[in-house]
Amino acid sequence: MDPFEDMLRRLREAFGSGRTQEAEFRATQLKGLGRFLEENKQLLQEALVQDLRKMVFESEVSEFSICQGEINLALKNLQAWMKDEEVTKNLATQLDSAFIRKEPFGLVLIITPWNYPVNLTLVPLVGALAAGNCVVLKPSEISGNTGKVLAEVLPRYLDQSCFAVVTGGPKEVQQLLEHKFDYIFFTGSSRVGKIIMAAATKHLTPVTLELGGKNPCYVHDDCDPQTVANRVAFFRYLNTGQTCVAPDYVLCSPEMQERLVPALQSAITRFYGDDPKSSPDLGRIINDKHFQRLQGLLGSGRVAIGGQSDSSDRYIAPTVLVDVQETEPVMQEEIFGPILPIVTVRSLDEAIDFINRREKPLALYAFSNSQQVVKEVLFRTSSGAFCGNDGFMYMTLSSLPFGGVGASGMGKYHGKFTFDTFSHHRACLLRYSGMEKVNSIRYPPYSPQKLRVLLMAMETHSSSCTLL
Repeated sequence: MDPFEDMLRRLREAFGSGRTQEAEFRATQLKGLGRFLEENKQLLQEALVQDLRKMVFESEVSEFSICQGEINLALKNLQAWMKDEEVTKNLATQLDSAFIRKEPFGLVLIITPWNYPVNLTLVPLVGALAAGNCVVLKPSEISGNTGKVLAEVLPRYLDQSCFAVVTGGPKEVQQLLEHKFDYIFFTGSSRVGKIIMAAATKHLTPVTLELGGKNPCYVHDDCDPQTVANRVAFFRYLNTGQTCVAPDYVLCSPEMQERLVPALQSAITRFYGDDPKSSPDLGRIINDKHFQRLQGLLGSGRVAIGGQSDSSDRYIAPTVLVDVQETEPVMQEEIFGPILPIVTVRSLDEAIDFINRREKPLALYAFSNSQQVVKEVLFRTSSGAFCGNDGFMYMTLSSLPFGGVGASGMGKYHGKFTFDTFSHHRACLLRYSGMEKVNSIRYPPYSPQKLRVLLMAMETHSSSCTLL
């Protein structure tokens, strides 16, 4: 017996009724989502502590404020986003109406990860609801406490004829994927992303895949090492390194490594004290499986800072590895933990070549006092996102798209980009019903004169005028 058949039928019937098309209904859903955040913040915070030992500061900055900002932005701009978009016309269609209509896809599936279980669940949901879709939400079973709040409490704030939460693990996801959805949005590992995409292919379902990868961080010799260390350490060890856009490894010269390592030690001590394990500002690894995987990576290169671990507490100290070789395990997979390898290169060209030999990353960082150096790294590489002289501060801008390229993912979201991702952009032309004689130039019998006139009428001219 199919456990999801009745639920999916109910959601499709709700979408077919047209209820989600109206702006008022969408706004009501978004307001309900906002109330859920406001009224259950403490409950969610407690769940984040249980799952990741995530402190209030990090939760406010990286989970709640971002979600609330996305809700506010969508509510403020919903009418404008939904409005038909007028397009340029040619001579043949001057009397007609040509526009792009933003339609909801229908029934969409959102599968979310465990590392930022509020942010990475609710931000896609904002766009899906704003675009007028019915939604099946599948939170990660790994962050089980947060997932329980989402499953048990969130549906009370939304129209349950148009929204459902599915709990469970890989088995339930596989069962869901046997059904046809109109869009699938997935955030997680590349390994699972391939499974999602293969399942979607059977139904020709479009997908957004927000994956990951190894994000390079190039540090030029002209940098102030303490400034770089402060910024890299903050973004590497935030959420205990369990961030898909965190700097995954540093590329620098041997001379810069000698200056950078003591600066990193200074930053880590100032951030987390002499005993980081007792710091209230450092979380823990999500589960034993990930802890064991990360502990195995500590054998790469040489430990210059940290390296301590405690399996009973799922604690791994903020760690820096040096003398790391490209072939070692820590350089073969996304780390997703508080470990920072440093790989030495002889020049900027060698660093860029190192980056370009690997899969395109989700994010790329370059530090230099020279804008020319930063822009050269930007120009000669490709990544989902790029930031010069800092970490993932671009994530605070809803005006910038977030998404990968190549192996790090496909599709984009945040702000209006999320609304557009969950909307079908429908090409519409409403033609004038009269003046049939004008159309005679396109009908047989053909002639060279008809062809010349028709080609002129079909040509689209720029709205701007250039005087030669």
